[in-house]
Amino acid sequence: MRILHVITGLDTGGAEMMLLKLLSAGASVASSAVVSLGSKGTLGPRIEALGVPVLGLGLTRAMPNPIAALTLLRFARRSGADLVQGWMYHGNLAASLARLGMQRRVPVLWSIRQSLYDIGAERRTTAAAIRLGARLSWRAAAVIYNSEASAVQHEALGYRASRSVVIPNGFDCEVFRPSEVARQRVRAALGIEQDAVVIGLFARFHPMKDHRGFLQAAAALAGAHPAVRFLLVGKGVDANEPALARVIAERGLQPNVLLLGERSDMPELTAALDVACSASARGEGFANVIGEAMACGVPCVVTDVGDSARIVGATGIVVPARDPDALARALGELLGAGPARRHELGVAARRRIETDYSLPAIAERYLALYRQQITQSSMIATRDPP
Repeated sequence: MRILHVITGLDTGGAEMMLLKLLSAGASVASSAVVSLGSKGTLGPRIEALGVPVLGLGLTRAMPNPIAALTLLRFARRSGADLVQGWMYHGNLAASLARLGMQRRVPVLWSIRQSLYDIGAERRTTAAAIRLGARLSWRAAAVIYNSEASAVQHEALGYRASRSVVIPNGFDCEVFRPSEVARQRVRAALGIEQDAVVIGLFARFHPMKDHRGFLQAAAALAGAHPAVRFLLVGKGVDANEPALARVIAERGLQPNVLLLGERSDMPELTAALDVACSASARGEGFANVIGEAMACGVPCVVTDVGDSARIVGATGIVVPARDPDALARALGELLGAGPARRHELGVAARRRIETDYSLPAIAERYLALYRQQITQSSMIATRDPP
């Protein structure tokens, strides 16, 4: 199979990482090419290292470029793809455009990676792309959601329910795994005591991730447990972000919080945690960081956004979104449960990922869908030649 992927951008993010993992898992089965509407970002070179060609169109919100559409059409034609898959709202629309440049009729699949609680909270351009997608979704051969919640919410907005397919994110349990060596190494490098309880929030700095609410909960927790440490990792999560620095200073959290910014050693950092947290206020479909933490044997506290509650099941604690007091109580419950109970929950969490969300099984679901759509498209083309 020859697959052309069209994605909004290739900076580190949930959708972008899932594309990278899918390309890695399906390399022996499918020949792929990738178009990023933006730059090649942080993940483009990693995708190219797999032998997958990557084209960055260089589009930005400030500088739309009509010439890029012609470049996309030419690249799509040269790819000789049997199927085109879009990733995220703008990437989906661009994938449908790319199909117009191809010499034969091929199926176009869309991929939606977030929940949609309030379209009014989105950027105007994103909201416009979401609404346009609802009108055009009948043209897609399938719309892949990574969460049940996302499918229901988008169908309510007008996305064609008959096109819906839910495929959750998958995780490489050999890459993300418990590691006492990584735990000790990371803590030594960061100056964290080996017996300290470390709570992690791994997310890019964005209002939907609710860093402010997390830090409010952290302040309440640190008051009762001064030795607890909060490890924050992600794009924009560093001392140069004034909004973060201000909240940390206001809450007196400087001794407790470490801001690491964007990192490439996520398996090791995740394995160093005692508790992982997803504090998102909205937007999550299926948070990769939850599955990665669970694969590392780390119990999670998550807000009830997207499919987070479905993912953790009985292996973690679920609290309402935008409720720092509830978040603080849940984190305190796991902190007070002690190492043995946290280990017990972590073992159950890893088993859940291995059973329900392993990367090979999830990648095979994508490949099976690709085969099905390509076969159906070929049958239609044979029956109804252009």
